[in-house]
Amino acid sequence: MEPAQPADRVPTDRTPPDGQPPADLPAGPVTGPTNPPASGAEPALVAGADSPERGEPVAETGERLAPPPRAEPAKSERSPKDMAISLLVLLVPIALLLAFYRGFLGGDQANTVDPAPAIEQARSANVFPVSQPEGLGSDWRTVSARYQTVEGGANLRLGYLSPEGRGVQLLQSSVPAERLIPAELTDQSQPQGPTELAGRNWQRYTARGNQQALVLLEPTRTVIVVGDARENELRQLAGSVR
Repeated sequence: MEPAQPADRVPTDRTPPDGQPPADLPAGPVTGPTNPPASGAEPALVAGADSPERGEPVAETGERLAPPPRAEPAKSERSPKDMAISLLVLLVPIALLLAFYRGFLGGDQANTVDPAPAIEQARSANVFPVSQPEGLGSDWRTVSARYQTVEGGANLRLGYLSPEGRGVQLLQSSVPAERLIPAELTDQSQPQGPTELAGRNWQRYTARGNQQALVLLEPTRTVIVVGDARENELRQLAGSVR
């Protein structure tokens, strides 16, 4: 007979039924680590919602650290007084250059032209009687002069700057008045009443924007004085037409 086995030993070749733990192991979950980390080793980090993201500072224990405070941008140490002085330094040379341009180079003066060639050309064409303004002071400046043939006739335009610095145009034309007046003064232009200047009967007309016009109707030509000058300057120019 074989000797009896001790009661506290369990055969190792017993195969437990499926789903059952071995007889020599305690049933239930294991609550402690089977291989505890060595003393002084860093704890492992488990990936998941609580894991630190890449680039975040992490302590040796695996905990997130608060990000370092952002450096505030350095504030300008320039006072309003310093800025005003800097601006003044820039403006003074500009003001001096502008004064030199206006005072010595005549920057505000319009370029004047000699109207004689255009007047002579119109007279040589002999399409209509040509008048040259007479008796205007030197403060009337001629800034443009042009003679040209157009459909239905010819035009002589003389542009002036009045003594007050406003633009005025003297137009002499052989184009029929019923075509010329709407083209020069707009379709809505209407006569505002007659006025006598230098023994001739002129008609006052409205024109574009804030402009006014004086119109002289003759059998062979129409004369128009138009501009944004005051009425007294318009009358002075119209009265100089001989």
